[in-house]
Amino acid sequence: MSDQNLSRTNRTHPKNKKAHHPLKKRILYITASVIGVIAILVISLAAYWSFTAPKVTNAGLVGSSQSTILDKDGNTVWTSGNERREIARQSEYPSNMKNAVVAIEDRRFYKHGGVDLRRIIGAAFANLTGSSLGLQGGSTLTQQLIKQTAFSSATSDQTIKRKIQEAWMSIKVEKQYSKAQILTLYMNKVYMGNGVYGMKTAAKFYFNKNMDELSIPQTALIAGLPQSPSGYDPYANPSGAKYRRDQVLDAMAAYGTISKSDAATYKATAIDDGLVSEHPEKDVEAENEKISDAYISSVLAQVKKQKYDINRDGLTIKTNLDSDVQNKAYDIINSSTSNTYGIAYPDDELQAAVTITDPKTGDVIAQIGGRNQDSLQGLNLATSTQRSGGSTVKPLIDYAPAIEAFNWPTYRAVDDSASFKYAGTNLYVGDAGMTNNAPYSKQSGQSYVTMRNALSRSLNVPALHTLEGQSTLPSGEKDEYVGYKRAGKFLNKLGIDQKLTGGSAIGFNVSTEQEAAAFAAFANGGTYYKPSYIKTVTTREGKVENMTSTGSKAMKESTAFMVNSMLQSVFTAKAPWNLGFNKYVHSDYTQGAKSGTVAYPSSSKLAGNTAQDLWFTGFTKSASISVWTGYDQPMDVTTPLSATSQLPSEIYDSLMQYVMDKNGSDGSDWSVPSSVSKVNKYGQTEYEVDGADFNDPFANRVAGSTTAVSGSASSSIAQSSTIYTTTTRTTTTQQTTTPATTSSNRNATTSTVTSNNNVKEP
Repeated sequence: MSDQNLSRTNRTHPKNKKAHHPLKKRILYITASVIGVIAILVISLAAYWSFTAPKVTNAGLVGSSQSTILDKDGNTVWTSGNERREIARQSEYPSNMKNAVVAIEDRRFYKHGGVDLRRIIGAAFANLTGSSLGLQGGSTLTQQLIKQTAFSSATSDQTIKRKIQEAWMSIKVEKQYSKAQILTLYMNKVYMGNGVYGMKTAAKFYFNKNMDELSIPQTALIAGLPQSPSGYDPYANPSGAKYRRDQVLDAMAAYGTISKSDAATYKATAIDDGLVSEHPEKDVEAENEKISDAYISSVLAQVKKQKYDINRDGLTIKTNLDSDVQNKAYDIINSSTSNTYGIAYPDDELQAAVTITDPKTGDVIAQIGGRNQDSLQGLNLATSTQRSGGSTVKPLIDYAPAIEAFNWPTYRAVDDSASFKYAGTNLYVGDAGMTNNAPYSKQSGQSYVTMRNALSRSLNVPALHTLEGQSTLPSGEKDEYVGYKRAGKFLNKLGIDQKLTGGSAIGFNVSTEQEAAAFAAFANGGTYYKPSYIKTVTTREGKVENMTSTGSKAMKESTAFMVNSMLQSVFTAKAPWNLGFNKYVHSDYTQGAKSGTVAYPSSSKLAGNTAQDLWFTGFTKSASISVWTGYDQPMDVTTPLSATSQLPSEIYDSLMQYVMDKNGSDGSDWSVPSSVSKVNKYGQTEYEVDGADFNDPFANRVAGSTTAVSGSASSSIAQSSTIYTTTTRTTTTQQTTTPATTSSNRNATTSTVTSNNNVKEP
C-alpha cells in the first residue's frame, strides 16, 4: 500500500509543476515587459531632454553671471557686482590657486569626463552618514560651470530634467574644451562676494594683490569663497571665513599640494592677514546707488522669494521703476532744511519714507526708504512695519468695513458724546487736541456727527465706537459695530495681517508700502493689488517669468467710492472743520487722503503737543502715495515734531504735483457707480448704497440745528456738521428733515429702533 501511495505521489508531482510553470512565466514576462517599457520611456525622455538642452556657446562660458535691474524704460539702474570683473588668462592662474580649487571642489577633476558617478555616490553616502567626505557635494567643476552659464538657481529649476541636461551638457563641454580651459572658465566666472566676480578680481579686491603674490592662506580663502560668498565673507563673517579657509587647507593637504604640518601652520594665520580694509571705488558706486537703494532692496527681496540667486543666475530684471519720479522723490526727501520745495525739515536727523504705486496695476513706481542714508541695503523704512500709522488707518479698519457690512451712508450719525473707555481698563481716550481726554463734542457742542465729518476731522471717539461698539442706543442696547474679526478679515483683503487690540481703531503698525497699496483700492473701485516691483525676470537661458500683480476684489465698488468721497473731504471741508489741508487742493486733479499723528505716551517727558510719527497717505486715479516722517529713536530726541506739523503732507503734495504733471496723468474726478445713490443731506452732497437697508439710530440725538462752535459766532459753519434726523428716502434724491426728537430707521415705517441694531461681532 505504501509503495502504491509513493508511486501515486511520484506520478502526480510532475503534473503540478507543469500546471504552475506557465503562470510564473507569464508573470515574469509581464514584469520584464513593464520594466522594459519604463526603461525605454525613461531613456527616450532623457534623450529628448538632452536634445532640447540649452546651447552652450563660448560667449556664454566666458560671460558673467551678473544680474541686471532695469527701470520701466529699460535703463540699467543696478548690476550685481557693478562690472567689477577681470578675466584672467590660463597662464595668470598660479598652480597653488588651481590646486586649491580642485582640492576643495573636485579632486577627481582630471579623471572624469564631466560627470563623476563615484563622486555622486560618495556624496550621497556622505550626506546619509554625515561624513566629512561630503564636503565637495555631487557636482563636478564642469557641472558647476554649466550651472553658472545656462541655469538659474531658482527652486522651480531644481528638477530631474535640469540635472539630466546639466550632465549631458557637461559631457559635451568636456569634449570641446581642455581641462585647463574648463578650470580657467570656472575661476573667471564664479561669484566671490561683495559684488566681485572671478578670482583674479577677488585677489585685487580682498588683498590688493596679483594672484601669484597671494600667500597660501590667502589663496585658500579665495578658493573657498564660491561655495557661500556671504557665509564666508571675511569682512561680515570672519569666523565663517576662517572655517572655510581651514577646510581648503585640509583639502590641499589631502590632495598633496601642501603637507599636513604646513596646513596646521597656515591655519594659525589670522583671517584678516593682508585683508584690505577700504574700497574707495565701492564708496563712489554706493553714492550713486543711494537714489534707488530702497527700490532695489525691495526688488531683491521679491527676487529672493522666487528662489533666484541674484549673484549667480545672470538675471535680467525689468521693473516698474519710474526713474524720473524716483529721482524727484530722492531730491525732495534728501533736501536740506532750506530747500526749494518749501518743506520745513527741522534737522538732518529726521527720517522719512515714501512709497508710490499705480492704483490701476499695483506697480510700485518709486520708493524712498530713508533720509540722508549712510549705507546701502540697510533697513528700508518704506517697507518696515515698526511704526503706528495713527489716524491713517481709520478708513481701513473702521469706516470701510462699516460701509461694507452695514451699508452705512456717508452721513450716518456716529457717537462723539463722551470720552471712550477701553474695555476692562481705566484708560480713556478723547479726540485730538482736547484736554482731559475730552471728546471733540466738548468744544464743538456736537455729540453726534456724520461719518464723513468724523473721518475728515479725524475724530477718535467715533472711530473707536465704530470698531469696538460701546455706543448705547436709545433702547439701551449697543449700536452695530465692526468688531475685530470682521475688521481683520477686511484688512487681510488689503494685504495687511494685523493682530487687533484695544486702540487699533485709531492706529496700528503699518508700512508706507502697505498703506499706498490699501488706499489704492479706494481709488480704483475696490480692487487690491499686491505691491509689484518687477514686471519680468529673464533667465540666462531666455526663460521669461511674468511677475505682474493680479488684483483681487477687496470690497464692493460702493464701499470704495463712498470712502473715496469722504477722504476727498480731508481737502475740501470748510473751515473750521478742515485740518489745514485745503491749501493742497489743485484745480487740475481730484484727490483723497488721510493724515495721521502718533502722539508720545503720557508717561513720556516729551508728552504734550508733540508727535513721534506723522503720516499722510493720499491718491488720485494715477497715483497712491504714502509718506511717513519721524525719528529713528523718537524717545531720545530733544526737540520732537509738533503734532500740528504738516511735514508729510508737504512732501506728499510736492510728489503728487510732479507725478500728475508728468505724462498727462489722469486727474479726473470719479463717477458715481450704479450701486450708489447721490443724495442731499444737511446742505451738502452725500451718498448711500443704492436700495440697501441701513440703520441711523442717532439721527435724533442732536438738539437743535444751529449749535454754535466754541469761539465762533457762525451758526452756519456749525450747521454744516450738525446731524438732522430724516424720514425714509423716497424715489427722489431729496431728503426732508423731521423734528430732532424723532428717531428714524432707514427704509422702515416706524420710528422705533429695530432689534437688528444689536449686532454682535462676527
